[in-house]
Amino acid sequence: MHRRDFAKQMGAVLLAAGLPGELQASPQESSPSTPPGNMLHAIPSGPPLQIAMLVYPGMTALDLVAPQTIFSELMNSQVHLVWKSRENVTSDTGISIVPTMSFADCPADLDILFVGGGTRGTWALMNDPTVVGFLQSREAKAKLVTSVCTGSLVLGAAGLLSGYKATSHWVARDLLPLFGATAVNARVVEDRNRITGAGVTAGMDFALRIATRLRGDEYAQALQLANEYDPQPPFKAGNPKDTSPKVRDFVSGYYAPAIEEARGEAMKARQRLGLQGGI
Repeated sequence: MHRRDFAKQMGAVLLAAGLPGELQASPQESSPSTPPGNMLHAIPSGPPLQIAMLVYPGMTALDLVAPQTIFSELMNSQVHLVWKSRENVTSDTGISIVPTMSFADCPADLDILFVGGGTRGTWALMNDPTVVGFLQSREAKAKLVTSVCTGSLVLGAAGLLSGYKATSHWVARDLLPLFGATAVNARVVEDRNRITGAGVTAGMDFALRIATRLRGDEYAQALQLANEYDPQPPFKAGNPKDTSPKVRDFVSGYYAPAIEEARGEAMKARQRLGLQGGI
């Protein structure tokens, strides 16, 4: 089955099952083909959700792909992959991504504004006036401003995390206070309309949290089951507190030069934003 057809097919299955959902439609929205209490009542009628996901050269594809999969399955949603132009961009592992929309064509009113992360490709955005300007222009009306991994550094560099709790990849999390944010060691952090995910694979947890917020617990559970998200890694090594000092020090050392570059860009952004304190 093509992924784009998944939502329609799942809708038919849920409808037949008649499973209850937390979000209920009003009585006048019920019909013989949509039993009251069905999970599809979690899906509002009317204009579709407008979701803009930033894509850019050097990004980490997995930061994007897991959330994009869940967002595309929310039903009554439109997911836009946005960049300066519609020319292909290449991820940090060589995967080519085709933007579906330019910044200029991106809707002004967004339900979700999303930025994924990476390393040096991400640092290049932190003081890019076109990217910063785009994020600032869309943040004003966006219902949710979100990120995964080091995408939070880009949000911070645009001045969009000052006064908020946030997270990032563990090797970069300590940079968040440079932008006036409070760094939190958590897989997903929600603070008002800011939702940030930790490193890379946290994108699935992050996206399901948003699905819960927008469509209710049971609809999000259906998405989790449909995507068979039941992680059983071979090692308990996905968090620095769970790994041996040898492994942790190796990974920290590997990333250290890149993180110093990120710190330099963060300091430039901090000065540009006129931020004080928080170091």
